[in-house]
Amino acid sequence: MRMVLWRALAGLLLVVGVAAIPAGAGADPAFQWRQEYITAPDGTRLHADVLRPVGIADDVKTPVIMTVSPYRAHLAYLSEPRLEGGPSIADLDVGTFLGAGYTYVIVDLRGFGGSNGCPDFGGPGERSDVKTAVEWAAGQSWSTGKVGLVGTSYEAWTGLMGLAEKPAGLAAVAAFEPVVDPNAYLYMQGIAWKFSGKPVTETGVRPSDLAGFEHLLIASTPGRPDDSPEYQANAVSIDPACYANYIAEITNHDDATAFWQDRDLVAKLRGNTIPLFLGQGFIDYNTKPDRVFQLWNGLGPGEHKAWFGQWGHRKCETHCGTPQFMSELLGFFDHLVAGKEAPVPGPRITVGQFDGKYRSETAWPPADSRPVPVDLRTGIYTDRGLVPGADREIWSVSQPLAQDQHLAGITTAALTLDAPPQTTVALEMYDIAPDGLATVITRGIAPATADTQLRLLAQDWPLSAGHRIGFRITDVVDDIWAHPPAFTKVTVNSARVQLPLLSGIRTPDLPGGVSDGIPKWHREKSVPLPADLLNNATVTVDFPPRTG
Repeated sequence: MRMVLWRALAGLLLVVGVAAIPAGAGADPAFQWRQEYITAPDGTRLHADVLRPVGIADDVKTPVIMTVSPYRAHLAYLSEPRLEGGPSIADLDVGTFLGAGYTYVIVDLRGFGGSNGCPDFGGPGERSDVKTAVEWAAGQSWSTGKVGLVGTSYEAWTGLMGLAEKPAGLAAVAAFEPVVDPNAYLYMQGIAWKFSGKPVTETGVRPSDLAGFEHLLIASTPGRPDDSPEYQANAVSIDPACYANYIAEITNHDDATAFWQDRDLVAKLRGNTIPLFLGQGFIDYNTKPDRVFQLWNGLGPGEHKAWFGQWGHRKCETHCGTPQFMSELLGFFDHLVAGKEAPVPGPRITVGQFDGKYRSETAWPPADSRPVPVDLRTGIYTDRGLVPGADREIWSVSQPLAQDQHLAGITTAALTLDAPPQTTVALEMYDIAPDGLATVITRGIAPATADTQLRLLAQDWPLSAGHRIGFRITDVVDDIWAHPPAFTKVTVNSARVQLPLLSGIRTPDLPGGVSDGIPKWHREKSVPLPADLLNNATVTVDFPPRTG
C-alpha cells in the first residue's frame, strides 16, 4: 500500500514510442512495449505501458489484462532500484498472460509514476482513473473490447474500484489481499494499526501519518533519464496543498466522515455481478481478514470465486503450496475475458486451513458455522501499554476438547465495562497444546465503553482433541496496535464470546501443502503458558458434538 499528490496537466492521447524488450537473464519475459498517455475526464494525464506479445502485428486484436497502480514508476519498483529501462513488471504475471495471447497494460494512478494529478486514497479521482483506463483499453484497435483487471494489495484495490465504477469493457477482476475499506486498513474500530510493526505507541506519531509520508516518497520517484519530458515532469511535480489535505483526511480515525464513507467499497460493491476472483490471507496483517468477508458475502450473482487461506500479504503462485493456483487464475480470465469455452476451473471457494490442508466450500463462513457462547472470567486490568505484567490481562482457559472442533468465521465478543475515557479493550484467542504452548488464533480491539461490541479477525482453524482454547483480555496488543496508554484501570463486569464453530466434519479434498506463513506464524505467535495460569483460569465451554 502506498499513495501521493498533485500535479495538474492536460493534453491529448500521445504515443511516446515503441520498443522491443528482450528477455533478461532468466528474468523478464520478451514483449513489445510502447508508452501512451490517456486524458481523464478532469484533464489528468495517465501514463500507460502497453506490453504486446513479440511478433504480433498492431492490427491483431487481443483480450487485455490490466494493472492500475501507484507502484510502477520506471525508476523503481517499490524500494528496489531499476538498473534497466522499461516498465516495472516485478511480481506481475506478464509472461503468463502474454504467452496466453493477451496484451498487458500497466497504468499509473494519478500522482504516481508518469501520471500527474492529485491522488485521493481510493476516492473519486482514483476510481475515475480506473474507469478511464479500462474504457481506453477496451476501445483500442488492438483490443477485442474485453479487459480484465488483476493485482495484489493496492493493485487489487484498484481492481475493486473498477467493479464500483463498472466501466464499459470490464469483463472480470482478480483482486488478491485488497483494501476494501481504507479506514479499516488503517484502524480497527478506530484504533490505529501499527505501521510495519514499528513501536510508535508512545511517540505521538500515528501509523497513518507514516503511511502518508511513505506514499509521498513513492510519488516523488523521479523519471529515468530516458523517459519522455512529460513523464519526467509528471514524476516530480508535487502540490503541497494536495498532500496536506491528503494527510489531514487519512489521519482522522472517524469512519463516519464523508471522506471514509465515500471510500467504503463494501457498500459500493453490494450486489455486484461482474465476476470477481478474490483472495485473502487469514494471517495477512497488512490488508487484514476483516471487512473483506462482508464484501464477499454482499456480492450479487456471478461467476465469482475465492481463495481464503493461511498466507500473508501475497498471492499464491509460490507461497501457498498449491500447484493449481495459476491454472485457476489463467482459466478464470481465459473464460471470462478471452471468451474460451472451457469453464472456470476449481471450486467456487478454496480454503486453506491452519493445519496446511485445503478444502472446497460453497460459502465462507460455511453454512454450518454456528455461534457457540463462552462466558469469560471478569476482573480488572490496567490500561498502560508496552510494559507487560499480570495487571494488564485477564485470562480464561477452556477445558480440554473432548473431540476435534473447527473454528471458521468471525469471532465476536460483547463486554460490559467500567471504562474511563481513552481506554481500549483487546481480546486475543489462543490454541493451547497439551504441553502449554499457546498459539494465537486471532485477535481484535475496540475503544472501551460501557457496552463494548468487539469483533476479531476472521480465521479458519482446526482444533485438536486434548487442546484448550485460551482467551486473553487486555488493553492493547503491543506489536500490532498503537494506543496512547490512559494509565488507569478498566473493570470487566461481563464478557461473552461467540465462537464460530462448524457442526460438520471437514475432509480436505484439494491438493496443497503447508504455506510458508504457517511455520512463521508458529515461530512468532506462540508462547508457553505457566501451569498455574492454565489451572487457575478455567471456564467451561459447551462444545457442540461434531456430525457428518
